[in-house]
Amino acid sequence: MISLSIGEIAAITGGVWTGEESSLPIHPRTIITDSRENADKALFIAFRGENVDAHRFIPDVLSKGACAVLCEEAGAAGEKRIVVPEVFAALRALGSYCRSRMDMPVLGVTGSVGKTTAKEMCASVLSEHYNTYKTPGSMNGQVGVPIALMGLGSDIEAAVIEMGISLPGEMEKLGQVVRPNMAVFMNIADAHLEALHSREGILAEKSMLLCASEPTAPVFVNGDDPLLNGFDFAREKISFGLGEHNTVRAVEQKNSPDGTSQTCRILYKERDIPVSIPAYGSYMVYAALAAASVGLYLGLTDEEIIRGISGYATVGHRSRIVKLPNGITLVDDCYNANPSSTRSAIDSLDALSGRKVCVLGDMRELGENSKQLHHDVGAYAREKGVALLLTSGEESASTAEGAGDIARHFESKAALIAALPQVLCSGDVVLVKASHSCRFEDIVDELEKNYD
Repeated sequence: MISLSIGEIAAITGGVWTGEESSLPIHPRTIITDSRENADKALFIAFRGENVDAHRFIPDVLSKGACAVLCEEAGAAGEKRIVVPEVFAALRALGSYCRSRMDMPVLGVTGSVGKTTAKEMCASVLSEHYNTYKTPGSMNGQVGVPIALMGLGSDIEAAVIEMGISLPGEMEKLGQVVRPNMAVFMNIADAHLEALHSREGILAEKSMLLCASEPTAPVFVNGDDPLLNGFDFAREKISFGLGEHNTVRAVEQKNSPDGTSQTCRILYKERDIPVSIPAYGSYMVYAALAAASVGLYLGLTDEEIIRGISGYATVGHRSRIVKLPNGITLVDDCYNANPSSTRSAIDSLDALSGRKVCVLGDMRELGENSKQLHHDVGAYAREKGVALLLTSGEESASTAEGAGDIARHFESKAALIAALPQVLCSGDVVLVKASHSCRFEDIVDELEKNYD
């Protein structure tokens, strides 16, 4: 992380240091937001959440060696606190300050589906030419982005920052902190409809990513997405996709014999770049196209783009293929889900040989049409030839209803897990997918543990 002393952090955030002046300067080793993390020499950020107020953990964190706490409440005399009016605003001020010290390409990545995948792919390509920093994991929100920006070091030559939102007004705040000088928009799909109401509302909110960017900042958009293709960003727009109207496009997509990787050719003007994408899922080509588009714009060579795309690595529970010893092929895609990403995951099963089984859970934050959207996903699974659909979760009962007699709904995740040995067979291809809060990784863990 950027080396900032406690005194500098207090000045940047407009906070008041209540610890002993004689203890300064202190430089935190790291930043933590969870009191269960290693607190030794850390700066602890104390948030007030809907269910938990982290201020009550401050004494414990300090006793474990934290060098200071950023919070909204003064404590005992001499306690190592930076007291600010509002912690979220203070964190944004820190992130904005760290961003202001950097004069380099800063790419903001957003979209309803595949943000982390696109971020990782773009970073992999840019790393072939620049010393590139990327946001760790899925740190893409109001807390994660400012903390990620604090990881920027003086040796960094380019940064790829993932930016996600779920409520109105959030992207404007992130845009003012990140101030990207280029941006990737992957897609606009039915996600967070509970708060943003419609795809048009989602696009309007996500376009605020550019609110603090210069009008010369280019945007790279999925030109096969009708909303993005038709939206006026009032700046240079480079489209990518499969359609011939796109500036950068992919042709001749081919899956490997085992379905776990794919190849295509990327066309741009006179350039014809053959690439290998080491990942499962037909939608992965869009992440590769986004990364290639940014690389082409910044002047990377064909060889750099080829190496960067081939160097991509899957992150966490995203389209991970596991060949279990008993002959089952597990498709672990349970990090998150919405109707669009679930349909894409079902489509991608075509690349794998075997009886198709889908284990699906609730897709959260879909608003008043949630039941219908779940029902439609079940009907889609049946239409696409899925042989067996297993569901668990209140909303996913509608998914099972939409799928008809190929579906079995379970009242609990535990009941679903208990039934797996009776319903799965060697040679099955099993997709596991649900919103992150459903914790369907428990199902993945059970399959990997009991079928090894």
